[in-house]
Amino acid sequence: MAGRGRVSMQEHMAIDASPGPIRPIRLISHYFPHFYPTAEPALRPPDPRPPVTPARSAPQPQPDPEPEGDSDDSTALGTLEFTLLFDADNSTLHCTAHCAKGLKPLASGSVDTFVKANLLPGASKASQLRTRTVRGTRGPVWEETLTYHGFTLQDARRKTLRLCVCEDPWLRRRRRAPPLGELRVPLRKLVPNRARSFDVCLERRRLTKRPKSLDTARGMSLYEQEVEAEVASEERGCVLLSLCYSSQRGGLLVGVLRCAHLAPMDANGYSDPFVRLFLHPNGGKKSKYKTSVRKKTLNPEFNEEFFYAGPREELAQKTLLVSVWDYDLGTADDFIGGVQLSSRAGGERQQHWRECLGRSDRRLEHWHPLDGAPLQLSE
Repeated sequence: MAGRGRVSMQEHMAIDASPGPIRPIRLISHYFPHFYPTAEPALRPPDPRPPVTPARSAPQPQPDPEPEGDSDDSTALGTLEFTLLFDADNSTLHCTAHCAKGLKPLASGSVDTFVKANLLPGASKASQLRTRTVRGTRGPVWEETLTYHGFTLQDARRKTLRLCVCEDPWLRRRRRAPPLGELRVPLRKLVPNRARSFDVCLERRRLTKRPKSLDTARGMSLYEQEVEAEVASEERGCVLLSLCYSSQRGGLLVGVLRCAHLAPMDANGYSDPFVRLFLHPNGGKKSKYKTSVRKKTLNPEFNEEFFYAGPREELAQKTLLVSVWDYDLGTADDFIGGVQLSSRAGGERQQHWRECLGRSDRRLEHWHPLDGAPLQLSE
């Protein structure tokens, strides 16, 4: 130790101020260890500090995670609240979509949804209605009413309403994504002119086989009612007519108001309908009329009126032919369906004709189902 000077008190204090040997720097692997079954545990430097036992605290309740994907429980798809009202006086069915709860979209995050309604059996596009799209929520609120015109008591006895909660594909490449859930309500359970509210769990989509006799070029629905054996292609739709015998003008006023649920005749699943009127027997151009053409629709609204002059006694012996056609440019028009009104007709057609001619200056409106067979007259 020769040649070394005595250590001063300041230097000695500086050395004693050191806490001890320098601890090695911890590696990142110490914070994120890898566990290998065959590897031996890594040796860690001892920690000179005594272990501190943490105080026991009450266990915190953890929220139950939402189930992901499909579940066997139907409630996993969510619920739909809606109200149905069958207005028998005006032949309309009102479906008010209120809200949905607990929807489970295909992807995580928010979802843009709307409600789509169909009447079964029937042409899919003829009875298809939808609400607006509510964006960015799994509990959408629509409060929107969908109305079916020309819905009669016969329809209520044999038809089913299908409601689907669908995801709006405006940002999705997959245009025909399956609905998030659906439900079906047999309309025979409704009481006329009395609203009924529902809060029903959504179910998975149910498919049925397409009937072999169904014309695929006319865009018919893939669905058919499970109980009924009717084929959708047999339905042609219905027409709303108004009849009034005018005593001032001395003739019959025939109003073509609208049609509903027409059979699609074009390849795009729609029709370009118009209505022809013919009073038989009656010569001249005044016996034939036709409405304007409504493009690409199965539920056209016309609100057009035509006049047939003649005394009431003569009109009672004649037949009014009403036929609905699909307009085709350059080719023959396609016959959709028709109806005959006369004193020799049966059922409501005869009743509508006789009540009109039996009272003057009183407008009578009535829905008439269309026949698919071509109209034939007997001389």
